[in-house]
Amino acid sequence: MSPVVEVVRTYLELRPRDQLRPAYIDDPRVRFIRRDDITPTEYRTLYRAVGDRWHWHDRNAWSDEKLAAYLARPPVSVWICQVDDDRAGYFELERGDDGAVEIAYFGLVPEFVGRGLGKAMLTRAAEEAFAGGATRVWLHTCTLDSPAALPNYTARGFEETRKETYVMQI
Repeated sequence: MSPVVEVVRTYLELRPRDQLRPAYIDDPRVRFIRRDDITPTEYRTLYRAVGDRWHWHDRNAWSDEKLAAYLARPPVSVWICQVDDDRAGYFELERGDDGAVEIAYFGLVPEFVGRGLGKAMLTRAAEEAFAGGATRVWLHTCTLDSPAALPNYTARGFEETRKETYVMQI
């Protein structure tokens, strides 16, 4: 039987835009590419490559049809972090009706961790959200995520808004 663990989820937000403390990467090999045409297969490949080790499983239960319909929605955008020809990670933005934009998913594949890409990618995610008219950018992380996640978020200016605890079987 899989172990049951207590998990702490932390919600954070960035408001206003000048609260962002950007970090950039000066490497012409690094690009952020918006993928409005991403297929469910491509999305699942990234989702699993980034999230399997952090116990991301929600989207695995979605059918291809449900995932395709979700990805085709105008409030949703997926951005791939590309280093040369390699997909280093991605972020997913979802605009809410209230003007807030959630960074719904965010992460790097293991071989690209520790190169400063997470800082630059988070900066780009927040900048894209605000460029689209966001009044607030928010996300959440938990104790199952990378130990570098929360420090990156707070270093970029995100502030904690609340915490919750839940139990999860992993």
